[in-house]
Parts: sequence; C-alpha cells; structure tokens
Amino acid sequence: MEENGKESFVLSVCMLAYNHEKWISKSIEGVLMQKTNFKYQLIIAEDCSNDRTRDIILSYSKMYPDLIGVLFNKNNLGLAQNFSQALTICKGKYIALCEGDDFWTDPDKL
Repeated sequence: MEENGKESFVLSVCMLAYNHEKWISKSIEGVLMQKTNFKYQLIIAEDCSNDRTRDIILSYSKMYPDLIGVLFNKNNLGLAQNFSQALTICKGKYIALCEGDDFWTDPDKL
C-alpha cells in the first residue's frame, strides 16, 4: 500500500520513552502483539535516557525495521517537545498513544 512513493499506514502508535529501561521491552511487545487487519507503525521518540532504554529500542528497531520508526533526540527535549516532534513523523491516519512505561495486554486493543 503506497501513496506518492510513501508507505501509508492506517494507524501510528506513538510512544515516548525516557529512562524506561525496566518497562520498554514489555511496552514494545504489547504493540507488536496487536492483531489487526490494517497496516500500522510504531513510532518511538527516545529523549536522551541515561539508562539502557536507547539500546533496547535500537535492538527492536533492527528486528522490525518495517514496523518500528525511532526518533533518537540529540538533546533532552522534555515531554511536550518530544511529543510534538514524535507526532510529526507519525504517518497514520489515526494515532494511538502508549507510553514507554505502559503496556498493552489485549492483542485486540487496536
């Protein structure tokens, strides 16, 4: 499904992450387990964590390059600016939010 040379997504899951090393894997896995009949993407905006959050996100993005897009900030932007920047790279018609320290348990959430 392409539009003007760009892949089109029905939905973007926007995830903000900052020092979420303990939870980020579970949060990403909750998005990856979603059962849908439409194309979706996961956009993760990592805001210069000082733990292993960035490394964990990077490993998932390498495993799922067609599904996960990552924004690694060069400087800590703070919640509002990080969220605003993340929204600019979400390509879905609809946007769902899942924080990096939250997780979904229902595969039919979307």
